[in-house]
Amino acid sequence: MKLYQTYASPFPTRVRLLIYAKGLDVEMIEPPGFHATAEGKGDYLRINPIGRVPTLVLDDGRALPESEVICEYLEDAFPEPSLRPADPWDRARMRLLSRICDVYVVMAMVPLFNLSGRSRRHWTPEVVEAATGKLAEALGYLEAYVGADGYAVGDALSQADGAICPQLVLASEWIPQLFGTADPLERLPKLSAYWRRVRTDPIAARVIAETRGAIEEQKARSRALADAKR
Repeated sequence: MKLYQTYASPFPTRVRLLIYAKGLDVEMIEPPGFHATAEGKGDYLRINPIGRVPTLVLDDGRALPESEVICEYLEDAFPEPSLRPADPWDRARMRLLSRICDVYVVMAMVPLFNLSGRSRRHWTPEVVEAATGKLAEALGYLEAYVGADGYAVGDALSQADGAICPQLVLASEWIPQLFGTADPLERLPKLSAYWRRVRTDPIAARVIAETRGAIEEQKARSRALADAKR
């Protein structure tokens, strides 16, 4: 199998977490045309006409897009070890936390992503404060539903951890460093406790390190592109 993905996007992270946890042999491929690059997406659109990452390509050539759908497929196709809680309520909470990340946290970050690509003269305190306020509100939704036993749900790694971890790298590290704002987790004790504990899990720590490394690489690419335009 092949996973077309990037390390800077939070969406493939949840898929990689499942792949690592299940010990699957999957080739990681970073397609062109994403993040700080002048390349087009080219032939990747033939693999996934939606043009987003990730896409899982099976050994027989069938291609499956969308991270949550890929995770469900991998769980069905490779059920052991399972990253879906056995209890129906906990399984629903797992899906809820992933949905909160996708619908609320990511959308709250979009204005900050957009600002990061613009001149700093657009970074007025009012604009930054409004955007980070929306992000804090979205993180509060995670605070309401995240578990207290070391993981997003229960006492074991689940799909929800793959959804949450890259978002917290962005929210509590990248955004405060870039915009000079306070860490929003300081006001969210449950989420802060979760963040401290989940980083001790070796698989979670691996995807967190990948996200951090990708952010640094993207910064370097952005600087290089800006220098080239001068």
